[in-house]
Amino acid sequence: MILKIESIEGLSEVVNVILSKMEEGYSIILLYGDLGSGKTTLVKKLCHSLGVEQEVTSPTFSMIQEYTSSVKGLIYHMDLYRLEKPVDLEHIGFGEYLDSGYPCFIEWPALGNDYYKMPHIRVDINVENNNIRNFKITTYDSVDT
Repeated sequence: MILKIESIEGLSEVVNVILSKMEEGYSIILLYGDLGSGKTTLVKKLCHSLGVEQEVTSPTFSMIQEYTSSVKGLIYHMDLYRLEKPVDLEHIGFGEYLDSGYPCFIEWPALGNDYYKMPHIRVDINVENNNIRNFKITTYDSVDT
């Protein structure tokens, strides 16, 4: 599914699609897009819709932010941009976060590709002229190892 968004207000449509997929059991959301494409802004909107009252910020330097949701309990917001090799994921307990059952929003998720064996959502964000963004939302079921 591809959604074309022409303003920040249009993000509600993307949020609604992702939330409906989360209700179907997809709790891992992988966010792909260039710097400034809107990954963190999307996570902010998703967290707000899930009852997070804390300020939602980019986890670029902390790598993992934890939020409390009135709907889902905990929410993990991760940014793998600064990690260099897959062994770094082991050091931060990446697999345990994914297996926790809580929602995980992951920016720059490519380093963790070997970990995504469970159902997950991939969101590709592409920026066109005039700040128009295309959100390609794809769901993946579990992958056999």
